[in-house]
Amino acid sequence: MYVQNKYCRISNDFLFLKKTNMTRDQAFQILTQYVKNPRMLAHSVASELIMRKLAQHLGENEEEWGLAGLLHDLDVEFTEGNPKTHGQECVPLLREAGVPENVIEAISLHNEESAPVPRSLVFHHALAAGETLSGMIFATAMVYPDKKISSVKANSVTKRMKDKRFAASVKRENILECEKIGLPLDFFVQLALDAVSPYDDELMGL
Repeated sequence: MYVQNKYCRISNDFLFLKKTNMTRDQAFQILTQYVKNPRMLAHSVASELIMRKLAQHLGENEEEWGLAGLLHDLDVEFTEGNPKTHGQECVPLLREAGVPENVIEAISLHNEESAPVPRSLVFHHALAAGETLSGMIFATAMVYPDKKISSVKANSVTKRMKDKRFAASVKRENILECEKIGLPLDFFVQLALDAVSPYDDELMGL
């Protein structure tokens, strides 16, 4: 119940996923059924917020893109993050839940180590770049004295990306796929920060 209440403001902002015939609360309940780690939940919600912002900017389907961000790591815990299976074992669960096939495809391709085919569509590149950038944003916020995303500057994120020792597990090449959807890195980082900063308390209150 605490987890649901913690993110209730975000749920209220995005109440109904019209194109997917699913409420956001239903989608979030699917997520929390399989993902328990608070940091992974925060990462999933941040990825949703970034994907929604990207969809708005690019004129894409905000609900489907947000759903992909929210559920992209659905199997991360029961696969124990195994790069050879993560992103694939959730596919039957997503299909059973009625998630649209294009959303399932984007989720299936976000982890290139298990993906059956390379990413090729704007949706695919956006999810890979957006969810990876959320990890870099969290890592950057944690080194700020107040540990607030709203304090993070775009140039601070891009500067730390150049230091391969910082947040070493974050794949810089995935973030740079923003260029494949027509967004320069600096603009992409600022857009992502604009998406997540209003929800600082929910995302960083771990």
